[in-house]
Amino acid sequence: MAVEIKTDAEIEMMRGAGRVVGQTLQLLRDAVRPGVTAKNLDDIVRKEYAKRGVTPTFLNYAVPGAPPYPATVCVSVNDEIVHGIPTNKRLFKSGDIVSIDLGATVNGWVGDSAITVACGKVSEEATRLIEVTEEALWAGIHAAHAGARLGDIGAAVQEVAERNNFSVVREYVGHGVGRTMHQDPQVPNYGTPGRGEVLKRGTVIAIEPIVNVGDWHTKRMPDNWTVVTRDGSLSAHFEHTLAVTDNGPEVLTLP
Repeated sequence: MAVEIKTDAEIEMMRGAGRVVGQTLQLLRDAVRPGVTAKNLDDIVRKEYAKRGVTPTFLNYAVPGAPPYPATVCVSVNDEIVHGIPTNKRLFKSGDIVSIDLGATVNGWVGDSAITVACGKVSEEATRLIEVTEEALWAGIHAAHAGARLGDIGAAVQEVAERNNFSVVREYVGHGVGRTMHQDPQVPNYGTPGRGEVLKRGTVIAIEPIVNVGDWHTKRMPDNWTVVTRDGSLSAHFEHTLAVTDNGPEVLTLP
């Protein structure tokens, strides 16, 4: 069943967590430039969260078959889709696209959001990929109203991506958000309108389209975290956490 927030106090707690994520992502967006490393972004998050007294949701996050995640933020570059581990081994260079996925836990409630940023001057194809992926996110958000179904969200995301001759990753999807980061329901970025669980007032989910220039199939790297496109094509990732309200979707992870 979907996560449902039943009181004004609970939704205000989630707004607080979401604001921290949105504002910190703005700092990370501004920091992406040639010569910076992914570890530099992790350092920014650690400093900002320490100042705010915020718990980094991703740090030491555990999944079967992988070591605890060692950083506060996922940084995935070019053909890396999700879960890239920040290190100092590679400098960002002009032409890279950098996907940044961030979570924060505030007073026991989670916010989760992601952006993809162009580093320096990028190709026309990379620019279009970033724009289309963000457009697909907002199409999914606009479909998330009380009485709609999860298939309506997936279909809206898929239509935008495929209309622009890109593919939607199917092996990694959105999810419910609440007191933990990954809760039911799963929110695929593809689907059939009118199918799937009905969204109710108070449902809180993260919609996160991951869109590839080439094929949608993926491959996990030996670190058991970093996921890349199987064909080596570029990938972009956007995400917001939102609540379904009587007045439509309320995005909780804006700055």
